[in-house]
Amino acid sequence: MRVLLDTHALLWFLLNDSRLSATAKSAISDPANEVAVSPASYWEIAIKVALGKFVLPRPYQEFIESQLLRNDFRILHIEPSHTSQLIGMPFHHRDPFGRLLIAQALAEKIDIVSADAKFDLYQVRRLW
Repeated sequence: MRVLLDTHALLWFLLNDSRLSATAKSAISDPANEVAVSPASYWEIAIKVALGKFVLPRPYQEFIESQLLRNDFRILHIEPSHTSQLIGMPFHHRDPFGRLLIAQALAEKIDIVSADAKFDLYQVRRLW
């Protein structure tokens, strides 16, 4: 199975946060699954670190790069086929990072790991 991580799912997994559901943790940890991370997620993390909303255990770049490598997460680069999905998407979800993740999941036909129930208003399969 291929899965795309929402930003909070990525952070909660990397920081071993108890808010990550057992289902989400299992999907991310399963070596049979291909786990993808969008640049939108590490961009959002960088913004929140800069604003003081997140404190990481190591400097941002070192933390992100080492964790992506250590966990064998694949970067799902943002393509025009992803952003074109945004044009016709209803505005059930207003967060630009969330909308881009939904668009990527739709274009790639992959599941998304997220606690955000608003994702259910789109034609994506959400794991939580």
